[in-house]
Amino acid sequence: MIETLTNKQALYFIPLGGSEQFGVNLNVYVHAGKMLAVDCGLGFADERFPGIDLLLPDPELLEENRDQLVGMFITHAHEDHIGAVAHLWPRLKCPLYATPFTANILKRKLEENDIKKAKITIVDPAGEIDLGPFSLSFVPVAHSIPDAASVVIRAGGVSALHSGDWNLDPAP
Repeated sequence: MIETLTNKQALYFIPLGGSEQFGVNLNVYVHAGKMLAVDCGLGFADERFPGIDLLLPDPELLEENRDQLVGMFITHAHEDHIGAVAHLWPRLKCPLYATPFTANILKRKLEENDIKKAKITIVDPAGEIDLGPFSLSFVPVAHSIPDAASVVIRAGGVSALHSGDWNLDPAP
């Protein structure tokens, strides 16, 4: 799939979950044949899905192109952004990046699912890192959970702001 994205200078955005619905957030940015995932959450099924409790995003694109996946950044520790990581990481086996509070929650979720090999890199909520062709700058945001962050993704001379969730809070 990603080899069909022919403009090597472009920064492509592919929402695999979470668009037009609450939960199951899984977003992918593609540049120069490499992929960056942002968030990996679950959703809670309603009456439209009898007998089903949890909804997970479809990771097939990432799984099929796992060698091009440079990592996954989690914007914050709410279930709709972090809850599917432990379920899907064994299929993706990519490096994980999160702010300190989010990384701690993620570590516990992985341990509960007996996942010991996942590498979590703790990022400064106002820091920067480079992942392959992507340069990431983190922007702390107010939210109802500590250490939430938006991320500015730069690649190929293009910048995109991935906001995650945030709220206006005069006294965060």
